[in-house]
Amino acid sequence: MGRLDRRGFLAAGAATFSLAALGTASGGAAPAVRPAAPPVADAAPPEVVEVELVARPRLARILPEPAGPTPVATYSDAFPGPVIRMRQGQRLRARLVNGLDEHTSIHWHGLRLPNAEDGVPFLTQAPVPAGATHTYDFVPPDAGSFFFHPHCDTTRLLGRGLAGLLIVEESDGPRFDADLPCMVKDWHLEPDGRIGTVSTDRGAARAGTFGNVATVNGSIDPVIPVPAGGDIRIRLFNVDSSRILDPMLEGAEAWILAVDGIPMTPRRLDGWLAGPATRLDIVFRAPKTGTVRLVNAYASTPRPLAAFRAEGTPLSRGRFRPLPLPAAAIPAPDLARAETLRFDFSATAVARAFAEADLAGLPFADSLCLSEKTFWAINETPWPDAGHERLPPPLAVLERGRTYVLELANLTPHLHPIHLHGHSFLVLGSDKRSLPRHYADTVLLEPRERMRVAFVADNPGDWMLHCHIIEHQETGMMGFLRVA
Repeated sequence: MGRLDRRGFLAAGAATFSLAALGTASGGAAPAVRPAAPPVADAAPPEVVEVELVARPRLARILPEPAGPTPVATYSDAFPGPVIRMRQGQRLRARLVNGLDEHTSIHWHGLRLPNAEDGVPFLTQAPVPAGATHTYDFVPPDAGSFFFHPHCDTTRLLGRGLAGLLIVEESDGPRFDADLPCMVKDWHLEPDGRIGTVSTDRGAARAGTFGNVATVNGSIDPVIPVPAGGDIRIRLFNVDSSRILDPMLEGAEAWILAVDGIPMTPRRLDGWLAGPATRLDIVFRAPKTGTVRLVNAYASTPRPLAAFRAEGTPLSRGRFRPLPLPAAAIPAPDLARAETLRFDFSATAVARAFAEADLAGLPFADSLCLSEKTFWAINETPWPDAGHERLPPPLAVLERGRTYVLELANLTPHLHPIHLHGHSFLVLGSDKRSLPRHYADTVLLEPRERMRVAFVADNPGDWMLHCHIIEHQETGMMGFLRVA
């Protein structure tokens, strides 16, 4: 694991690593996947990467003086972060120490891991009480760019910065001269540096409550040094609770190599919207001199996010050609035998509110994990239903090993990034826009859009399906699928 201070975070991965290229399918065909390797008899146990994540309040400098430091919540003294780097095939053993004044857990976003390690309180594990510890232990099956965060009181805790990055490096693939994590997050800050209002009823019932200070790696418009003339890999993580990104690189030709950590046929970075929880692996050739600017074009005026400044003697490289990453070992859906299930994402017919007393003493819920108000629903059922007296049943029960096509229908005038735990799905298409077939774990539904995705239900357990605009998640737009 790399425990990095801010300077180290900005320059993370500047060391070159050697990888070899492997092709994927192009055009409208499904991206290439490779079958999982069969188990090897008497194989040596995987090397273990051990980390300790101490979730507690800390202070961090975000606004310049004379503003004071901001009271944040993080998993380590590194801000932001930490960044955990490991190699594919290694085992992660992460010990969570809960230094908060409330129970918590860690959800490992985007990982196809065992259900007991998914980190959803009351659904996959008991919550970790204040002052207690819990150890997560699993082998990530896929290389890629992932992150982790709490799954209760998420709006408030993620608003204070409680998130970290998990990078699982490929065992082979193309060569890069720098590999840079870029964590994009807005903050709700008062002029003196204090955390402001992170959620409002108006925001929760519409597009979300937006922050007023945009940062990359905890800094406002940072300048990140990169090797002049080098091939630069950016791992762009949208860890914001509400912000939609349309990332653009000014001053360089940029290509997407992976979405949500899953390799795709390289395509130009041009109009690819990245909602909350989406990750994009991007490659560009740095100039010999000068800077390349990263901006968010999803605004009337593009918002600057960061700059990459060429430094050092220019590297000698041939013609810039984006090479694909190694294909992921994800089960390919059997579309000919798939069952189709429809999920409607809508506002509730009537916004509902419940008293705190209704939440007391429930076996599977409390006021940290469930909002007192509901504005949203999946298939006309808000999470939870029946006045919070009981959690709803599964949205669907899936047969293990079978392929399912999910028809996701956004019946609202707002965008919704829909995330499925424990699985990666193949995006088949949309009724509103042209999209290449690619794998993801979070897909952004535009207003009134219908999208179809397919996956093999090969991971048993209860898996959350929800909007990753966190205020929507916490006010009803959440449910779970049971793979039995």
